[in-house]
Amino acid sequence: MFKQKNYFVPGLAVLVAVLLLSLPSGSAMRIRWVVGSWFLPLFGFASASQHIPADLADIALPRRELLREIHSLRQQNDQLKIRAFQADALEQENGQLRALLHWQSQAPWHLKAATVVMRDPANWWRTVQIDLGSRDGLRENLPVLTPDGLAGRISWVGMNSSQVLLLGDPNCRVSAQVMDPPGDVGILGVGGPLDSSLLDLNYLPGDAGLKPGQNVVTSGLGGVFPRGIPIGKIADSQTLEYGLTTQARVKLNVDLGALDHVFVLFP
Repeated sequence: MFKQKNYFVPGLAVLVAVLLLSLPSGSAMRIRWVVGSWFLPLFGFASASQHIPADLADIALPRRELLREIHSLRQQNDQLKIRAFQADALEQENGQLRALLHWQSQAPWHLKAATVVMRDPANWWRTVQIDLGSRDGLRENLPVLTPDGLAGRISWVGMNSSQVLLLGDPNCRVSAQVMDPPGDVGILGVGGPLDSSLLDLNYLPGDAGLKPGQNVVTSGLGGVFPRGIPIGKIADSQTLEYGLTTQARVKLNVDLGALDHVFVLFP
């Protein structure tokens, strides 16, 4: 019985072939088209399945590699933001210098990225420690920035780490200039105990005529901070000493309590 079944299938195939050959060419073509259409989806699926592993291999990159690329792109974006406001400052200053003395353009800033690795619990708002040291070329008094503006300066340098003194510390005073338009220069000092993001700008002229929202940048005086680094905006002001001087409060651009990554500026 099994032998009969084995002979039945080949015999049926031969019979179908003979019938197809005996049919007119038009009818045979239509039958072959119908039969082929039944199997075409299967052939298409088999062909597509051969390309799936290659496509998945191209798409599925390791997660660690993706995170590394994202971190690198963020650092590049931060550096571009810093260089953007540096370009504005250089353009302003160079315009004045060329008009007065025909000086050449200043050399561009050199930035080195650093990570905040520790905060001093006893002085949370005034110092942080970063993962760069003397082996990386750091030295005291180098400015420390973020893409939003000035954060502080290097106050101590070790072999593999350094301490950053943040704005608002009594030992981190900055010569600052009020902008929009460029105007008076004062000294940025400490702030009140309730809000560390508001610092006093002292020794301004009595007729300064400040307005809330005016930008404040480094003046370039004092030999530590180059001119044009954004600091913050004027929040309010008042006259002191019977109108002889003006004191303003500056709202900092940088959130000093949320520093993760900073840039050290080399002259």
